[in-house]
Amino acid sequence: MEIEQIYKKYVKKTSIKDQLKLISIISQNLSSESLGQEKRVYSLLELEGLGKEIWDKINAQDYINDLRDEWNS
Repeated sequence: MEIEQIYKKYVKKTSIKDQLKLISIISQNLSSESLGQEKRVYSLLELEGLGKEIWDKINAQDYINDLRDEWNS
């Protein structure tokens, strides 16, 4: 069945609300599957170690003490 036939037979006869819902469903499907890419689920655990080079030369206890001093002043 051609797209135009599907549109005339099914889509055109539905309410604007349902047509918008159909557009939303199709666009979500296209965005998650475009170019053969599957929708990826990210895990918070993937952030482990990110930015660790920033903290290399900082003593953790000195940093905590400085923060506590800021709170007290």
